[in-house]
Amino acid sequence: MNFASVRMITEDVDSLVAFYEHVLRVSAERSAPVFAEFVLPSCTLAIGHTQTTALFGVDAANASRAMNHPVILEFHVADIEAEYERLRTFIHDWVQQPTTMPWGNRSMLFRDPEGNLVNFFEPISKEAIQRFNKRH
Repeated sequence: MNFASVRMITEDVDSLVAFYEHVLRVSAERSAPVFAEFVLPSCTLAIGHTQTTALFGVDAANASRAMNHPVILEFHVADIEAEYERLRTFIHDWVQQPTTMPWGNRSMLFRDPEGNLVNFFEPISKEAIQRFNKRH
């Protein structure tokens, strides 16, 4: 089995797509006005309108904005300091500027326009680098 994607549900697909196009530096694939995908080498980030939840038999109220606060979308980046400089004036809701974590990653955390947490991280300790090298 392979992990295929994470889908975020929103009332404003266009706004969230524009945000992630800037943050990820990847153009979204738009197969329908109510659906978009960011196809990355490691996974796909999908964005769907609340209207799409009915197709799964889920009431839109049960898939509403800001219900995923315990979830953090994480992106492994090559240079955390460069990413911070690139995004520091674009991001409006910083949770944490680049900080070295006890497990060996340098990490920065922010919220997207829907309130979802996003973590960019770079392994910097020898152990963290080895751990991630084994995965790729």
